[in-house]
Amino acid sequence: MSGIPEFLLEVCVLVTAVVSLLTNLSVLLCYCQSSELRSHVPGIFILNLSFSNILLAAINMPTTFLGVAENGKPFGDPFCQAASFAETFLTTNAMLSMAALSVDRWIAVVFPLSYSSKMRYRDALLMVAYSWLQSLGFSLTQLLMNWGGYSHTYASCTVHLEDGSRLAPYAAFTALFHSSSFLLCLLVLCFAYLKVLRVARSHCKRIDVITVQTLLLLVDIHPSVKERCLAQQKKRRQRATKKICIFIGSFVLCFSPYVVTRLVELIPSVHIPRYWGVTTKCLTYAKTSTDAFVYCLLRQQYRKVLVNIIRRVLRKNQYPLSAYGTS
Repeated sequence: MSGIPEFLLEVCVLVTAVVSLLTNLSVLLCYCQSSELRSHVPGIFILNLSFSNILLAAINMPTTFLGVAENGKPFGDPFCQAASFAETFLTTNAMLSMAALSVDRWIAVVFPLSYSSKMRYRDALLMVAYSWLQSLGFSLTQLLMNWGGYSHTYASCTVHLEDGSRLAPYAAFTALFHSSSFLLCLLVLCFAYLKVLRVARSHCKRIDVITVQTLLLLVDIHPSVKERCLAQQKKRRQRATKKICIFIGSFVLCFSPYVVTRLVELIPSVHIPRYWGVTTKCLTYAKTSTDAFVYCLLRQQYRKVLVNIIRRVLRKNQYPLSAYGTS
């Protein structure tokens, strides 16, 4: 790689790591400070997702940054195998956490009256336990088969085959790994969120009918008020579609290039350029920084808790200054 693209990739990994740490730590801080957030079942999935993202930002992103900067393996084989083990476990766990959040949202919207009986703390903990078991199963298989190490293509410690003699079992493992993580989660996300969108649009239509009937009854209402009401109806419909597109689109945009590249590189005659491999790896890292906004920080509950925390910190810092000024 030439100097400028390499420098841009270094900056990308570094910025993503910093943003991911700050945003996901903010989510954990909100979760710890708010009893209301802890009382909600989705908080368990949020906690699991933030946990995985923080460890990815703390372990794997610095390793990739050093791999790009030094153009080689940044650490020895034992650490690189451990980092590869962590990446497989944490990435799979994060994907399954997103799938669990989509299932929770589907149950809450489609079955609102029976949500409390269908999604209990015990059910959420069982889903998290399954996520950990599946993630641990692939990670241990990778470790026992010695399929973890430094990959020059991705400039990181990841799933990697050093010896081409075991290509068949490695290819089977790779296909099964991405099918049960990326593909499975994508199918769950599409099913759950499209069901949610269908219900949301149905509710919007009912509200629209009521609003139009009300406007027709109010014959003396000003035309500008009618236009404003109709505009709000349109925004409400667009808002629901936009949210679903963000949930599914961010998942596809960040993970699909990397997954497709990993499958294509199994073909012996195909050579993956280093800059493309590192770019796809950066896209997967970018998902860790966007998750905090997509699932938490843009929601009113988390924003309210975060604002209160910031206000308390600023208030504590102001007291010594005011006391100093009056003494």
